[in-house]
Amino acid sequence: MKLDILKIANKNFKSRLIVGTGKYKNMLECSKAIKISGAEIVTVAVRRVNISDKSKPLLMDYINPKKIMYLPNTAGCFNSNDALRTLRLAREIGGWKIVKLEVLGDKKNLFPDMIETLKSTEVLTKEGFKVMVYCNDDPLMCKRLENAGAVAIMPLAAPIGSGLGIQNKTNIKILRHQTKVPLIIDAGIGQASDAVEAMEMGCDAVLINTAIAKAKNPYQMAEAMKFAVKSGRKSFLSGRMTRNIFGSASSSKKGLI
Repeated sequence: MKLDILKIANKNFKSRLIVGTGKYKNMLECSKAIKISGAEIVTVAVRRVNISDKSKPLLMDYINPKKIMYLPNTAGCFNSNDALRTLRLAREIGGWKIVKLEVLGDKKNLFPDMIETLKSTEVLTKEGFKVMVYCNDDPLMCKRLENAGAVAIMPLAAPIGSGLGIQNKTNIKILRHQTKVPLIIDAGIGQASDAVEAMEMGCDAVLINTAIAKAKNPYQMAEAMKFAVKSGRKSFLSGRMTRNIFGSASSSKKGLI
């Protein structure tokens, strides 16, 4: 059976679940949950997670970057200049070129500032970065990001950390139809059924942090998300039956006694 591989830029992954490293009680809990999830990519907030100060606990001590790919992100940046500076620093520290860009425009709702996001994507692409972009679900802006060189489009399902699930299914379906690079649901997933739904809609992957980190049992939720993504992907690839408003008997009417 042919392996179902997720390809982002020049990298191949077996898992379609990407997880974050924030909001856990401690790094030990974080590392254990990530291991259970089976994720091969973890997002790292360059401005918040220690990846360089050896006098303090290092993320590398808990999550081996040789086994799991670090995806530096610009969490906490509210303008293009800060985002650019952060990712250039990440490249200088760890040589990372595949990065996650997020430029926020509102401190309360944490919605992306799409003008600053597009501007940053254009600059980073010219500098050789492979940019995975957190964005809203506007098909026009997402297409501009893709045309600017983004290697993955990452629309929110709902506000970051809200756990509300996919709020605008129509736009996600449009994005699936038009997007040629990986389409990854980034924010708003709250439970396993949300992840299944995203994958059944044809999304290539989901990124989850809060739903796992803030679950009453993070380890169990990490496992649930692992299976949810796999199940949703298999369901999508299987091809859904045609919807019908009328009933249809499971067995043939021929040969009835």
